Amino acid sequence: MSKRYFTIGMAGHIDHGKTTLTKALTNVDTDRLKEEKERQISIELGFAPLHEDDELQISVVDVPGHERFIRQMIAGVAGIDLVVLVVAADEGVMPQTKEHLEILGFLGIKAGIIAVTKTDRVDEEFIDLVKEDILGELEGTVFENSPLMMVDSLSKKGIEELKALIIETLKQQEERDSRGAFRLPIDQVFTVKGQGTVIRGTVYEGSVKEGQLLKIMPKGHEVRARQLQVHHKPAVEAFAGQRVAINLSGIAKDEIERGEVLVLSDQFIVTRTIDVAIRVVEDLDYLVKQRTPIKCHIGTAEVMGRIVFFDRNELKEETDEILCQLRLEEEIVTKRGDRFIVRRPSPQETIGGGWVIDPRGNKYRFGKQTIVELEKKKVGTPTERISAALYEAKSLTFEDLIKSTALDEATLKEVLKREEFLLYSGKEYTLVQLIEAIEDDLVDKLEEYHRKNPMRQGLNKAELYQGMQKLIPKNLFDFVIENGLKKDVFTRKDQFIKLASFNPHVPKNWEKRTENLLTELKQDGLKVRYLKDYFKDAGIPDQLVTELKKFLEEQQLIVPLDEQYYWHKELFQDTVNQLRKQTGAEFEVGDAKHAVDLSRKYMIPFLERLDTLGLTKRVENKRIWRR
Repeated sequence: MSKRYFTIGMAGHIDHGKTTLTKALTNVDTDRLKEEKERQISIELGFAPLHEDDELQISVVDVPGHERFIRQMIAGVAGIDLVVLVVAADEGVMPQTKEHLEILGFLGIKAGIIAVTKTDRVDEEFIDLVKEDILGELEGTVFENSPLMMVDSLSKKGIEELKALIIETLKQQEERDSRGAFRLPIDQVFTVKGQGTVIRGTVYEGSVKEGQLLKIMPKGHEVRARQLQVHHKPAVEAFAGQRVAINLSGIAKDEIERGEVLVLSDQFIVTRTIDVAIRVVEDLDYLVKQRTPIKCHIGTAEVMGRIVFFDRNELKEETDEILCQLRLEEEIVTKRGDRFIVRRPSPQETIGGGWVIDPRGNKYRFGKQTIVELEKKKVGTPTERISAALYEAKSLTFEDLIKSTALDEATLKEVLKREEFLLYSGKEYTLVQLIEAIEDDLVDKLEEYHRKNPMRQGLNKAELYQGMQKLIPKNLFDFVIENGLKKDVFTRKDQFIKLASFNPHVPKNWEKRTENLLTELKQDGLKVRYLKDYFKDAGIPDQLVTELKKFLEEQQLIVPLDEQYYWHKELFQDTVNQLRKQTGAEFEVGDAKHAVDLSRKYMIPFLERLDTLGLTKRVENKRIWRR
C-alpha cells in the first residue's frame, strides 16, 4: 500500500483549548508569535506533525478561534481532510463555534471528531449532561453524527484515545489526488537567513519535487523549488494533503503575498468573475442586496468583490442553493468545484459559502433564462463530465465512463470523438492533455537521472514507473513510453529507457584521465595488467571505478577476458580476426596458440570470452566458428 498524506484542523471558540490540545497530541507548541504568547490566543496558523508510519503521515493545523482572525481560520480549514471541533466542557457550544460549524459545512468538510476539553473543570456527575448539551447543539450540522471524545490536555486524559481515533478515521478516508496538476495556495511567506524566500501551505492536489520550475499565480512569476521541507525535515517530493515549506529561488519575499497560488501547470484559470452555487447561513442579521460588497475567501485568498443575482434583488433567508455570480476586484486562481466562503466586510458576518460552477464567468442578463443556463453549467456539459471523470481516474473503459458520467451510450460515443480524448490499448480512454503531462514528467525525470548519472545508458523502466505507480495505471504508463519511442522522445535498450537526445558520456572533468587509461591499455597490447592498476595509474578515484568500468564495457571500448584482465576493443577485434584467418572452421587450443602468441594466462580467458560472445562453440576439445 502506498503512503497517504493528510492534514487535520483544530477549530472552535477562542480559549476552548485548541492550541493546548494540539500540544498534548503532538508535543509542539504552535503559538510562535510573541503577541500570541502574551495574549494567549492564536493569531496565525500553527502547524505540527501528529503521526507518521509506513501507511500515513498526518499534520495538524491549529486555526485561530477569535472572530477577528476569521480570515486565518478559513485559510487553514480550506486545505484539510478532517476537523477536530474543540468545545470546552465548562462553556459548551459558543457563538464562534457555531460560525465555525457553518464555515466548515460550506467548505465541504465531512469528516469530523468532537473533542470536549477542560473536563477537569466539570464535576464528574455533570459529564453526561455536558455531552448531551453539546450533541444537542450540533444537531443539523456537519458534526451531527461525529464521535465525541472527552479529554483533558493538561493531565493527558483521553489524549491517546483521541489520537488513535484520528488515525483510524483517516485510514478509512480517501486521500487527495496526487495525480493531478500541482497546486498549493500560499498561506505563509517568510525569509530564512542564508536561504532566501520560503513559502508554506497545504498541497491541494498533485505533487511537487525539489528542483522543479513553478509559477506563482496570478502574477505569473517563474520560480524554482530549491528545497522542500515536510515536518521540518528535508524532502525530495511533497504530495497532496501534506503541509510543506518550499524554499524558492528567483523571487524576493516582498513579491509574494498570502493568497497567491504556487502551480506547476498552466491549466489553472486566472479570473475575476466566477459563476457559483451558494448557500446562506440560517440567521442572517442583514439583507444581502443586489451587488452587495463582499469578501470572498477562496483557498488562502481574501478578495473584495460584489455578489450579483439574476433571479432576485435581495436575499434574507434561503434554504436552497442559489445560482449567482461573484465579481471580484482582484484576480484569483481557481477551477470548477473549488469551495469558498462569502462574508460581509461591514458589519462583519458570514453570509454563506458554496462552490465554483464556472471560473470563466461572463456578463449575463437578469432573468430566468440565465438561471436555466447556470443550471446546465452546474450539472456540467457532457464534455466536462467526461473530462472530470478521466482527470480523476486517469484512464477508464467505455463501460466505466457510462457509470462515472451517467451519460447515455450515444452521447458518450459522440463526445469521445473529440480531439481532447484518446482511446488507447483498444479499450481505455484518457485525456490527450494527460498524456502530454505524463510525457513531460518522464522527460523531467530522465533529464534529472541523466544529469546525475551521465555514464549510464538509461533508467530501468520498472524503476521509472515505481515513482509514478500511485499516480497513473501501468497500462497508461506503458502507452506513454511506447508513444514516446515512436516520436523519438525516448529510446530503449533492453529494459533501460533514456531520452533520445541523450548519449552516455564520461563526465567532462574525467574525460582526459579516461583517455589516458585507454591509451595505456592499448599500448600494453595483449599482455595487460589488472584493470584496477590502469584506473589507479590514471588517477581515477575508487568511487568512480565501478561506474566507469561498466560504461567502457557498454560502449564496447574495452572487452573483459575475465574479472581482472581487459583488452582494448581494437586489439581484441584484431586478435579475433587474426585467429579466424589462421584457423579453419574448427580449431583446438594448440592451433590458437600457434596463430596468436599468447600465454595460457591470457589464451584460456580469451577463448572462453569467444564462447560467451557466441563467436565460437566449444565441442569437447575443439571450438567451431559460428560466424
